Amino acid sequence: MMDRLAARIEQGRGAAPADLVLKGGQVFDLVTGRISRSDVAICGDTIVGTLDTYSGVKEIDVTGKVIVPGFIDTHCHVESSLISPAEFDRCLLPRGITTAICDPHEIANVLGLAGIAYFLDAAGATAMDLRVNLSSCVPATDLETSGARIAAEDLIGLADHPKVIGLAEFMNFPGVLGRDPGCLAKLAAFAGRHIDGHAPLLRGRALNGYLAAGIRTDHEATTAEEAMEKLAKGMTVLIREGSVSKDLHALHSLVTEALSPYIAFCTDDRNPLDIAEEGHIDHMIRESIRLGATPLAAYRTASHSGARAFGLRDRGLVAPGYRADLVVLDDLNTCAVSRVISAGRLVGDDLFATRRMVQPIGRHSVKAQRVEERDFAARGAGPSTRVIGVVPGKIITLDLPMTLPYRDGERRIDLDQDAVKVAVVARHGHNRNISVAFVHGFGMTRGAIASSVGHDSHNICVVGAREADMAVAVNRLIEIEGGFAVACDGEVRAELALPMAGLMSLGTFEDVHADLLPLRAAAKALGVALDEPFLQVAFLPLPVIPHLKITDRGLVDVDRFELVRD
Repeated sequence: MMDRLAARIEQGRGAAPADLVLKGGQVFDLVTGRISRSDVAICGDTIVGTLDTYSGVKEIDVTGKVIVPGFIDTHCHVESSLISPAEFDRCLLPRGITTAICDPHEIANVLGLAGIAYFLDAAGATAMDLRVNLSSCVPATDLETSGARIAAEDLIGLADHPKVIGLAEFMNFPGVLGRDPGCLAKLAAFAGRHIDGHAPLLRGRALNGYLAAGIRTDHEATTAEEAMEKLAKGMTVLIREGSVSKDLHALHSLVTEALSPYIAFCTDDRNPLDIAEEGHIDHMIRESIRLGATPLAAYRTASHSGARAFGLRDRGLVAPGYRADLVVLDDLNTCAVSRVISAGRLVGDDLFATRRMVQPIGRHSVKAQRVEERDFAARGAGPSTRVIGVVPGKIITLDLPMTLPYRDGERRIDLDQDAVKVAVVARHGHNRNISVAFVHGFGMTRGAIASSVGHDSHNICVVGAREADMAVAVNRLIEIEGGFAVACDGEVRAELALPMAGLMSLGTFEDVHADLLPLRAAAKALGVALDEPFLQVAFLPLPVIPHLKITDRGLVDVDRFELVRD
């Protein structure tokens, strides 16, 4: 360590050539907002010189370009990208995302501690700095059947791992407010460390109680009013732009120079199709500036603010002594990425080729038994029922009262009201639960869509306008170890296999992107009007997001946090 320090000092004061110098560019200072012509000298993984000229063992000419700190995704689930951590790394790092803070609770809800251990191992092999917040809610609630359970004592042994920051999003906010012993044990175990929040629509005294538990961030604000209350009460608001939950437009008024130290960007759940078509954190920067934010506010939110909020004080500025995570831009306003430096290394195929490979886990995790058309009968005491209302671009749902066709003790699909069936099939082998209800907002007129990605317990969720096609789609997922499937007229029309825990592909991100295109087209052919129908299906079983959801145990009134009996 002393030798490294000595080398940094010598190279920083110009007494020895720097290991690497970015020559002739302009540095964007996220403290003052100034853009200054400056070389950037790097020793190993650390910036050692700015606002001066330097010579280096290796030099890269960046004349006319702007140098900014690497971008930070402050909250994401790698599994929701549908690819392995290694492919996530290869997909995102060239776009300038040099740090990502992940919560592996998707795989943890399937495989338990083995899933978290896999992510810690994988995080040690990525070229980007992949950090881990330990999953706090496995299962997310007691209203569903998960693949595993993780208690406070299970997490304590991992707390000091070098890749661990703290405790991940505390989704069970009713459990916190109700002083559930299991929730309190986890909060107490991580007192004084970072604890991520997850508090959709929580306001007033309930929010005060939640924050009094030591929770410091939230990515679930969907209106500026909600976000401002959370900011005023000391939370760092993480503005989210995922594949389903798109909150940037609703919250863009927060991206100001005054508020930017207290907000950060995150994606939560974003798939390779959207990354290829729009981008990632780079997209959020571009869109924020297009919506009126200054570059200082946008780039500060994308890097420096997130670093401070999560205790990563070695990054977020282009300054001596900071980690050499740098993005070289052709254009500041459009975030046109030219080159990326990660821990002092030029990002490219050569860097990715040096990584240690981590073997996939979680094969054959879909243990559901085959289903039949009759398994999707919606029995009830009468034609009136509560229907899940999908809101495009949101994972919050509506609770819609509807009167449906009713015969022989069963409620029936009503295409005129856009009321099709939704079912959750337990897939972890603990039971054979199947629950059936109705959903409005897909626009589906035929066929079915099934997914083994079903947040957060990841049972199989299927939406269909015909019960026979629902059975075909579910049975196909059992055969291919999980993924997505579209069925119509008794046939599978498109599929994507996700055999790693039923969540992630064994292929490249290019493979997944290519497979998502025919899947989207097949869904559209069913009449589906949603831009991202597959992740919309995946969020229907998430019983910690208001207002009405479905798990393998039945409809859930999230506001009351109880199963619906109708």
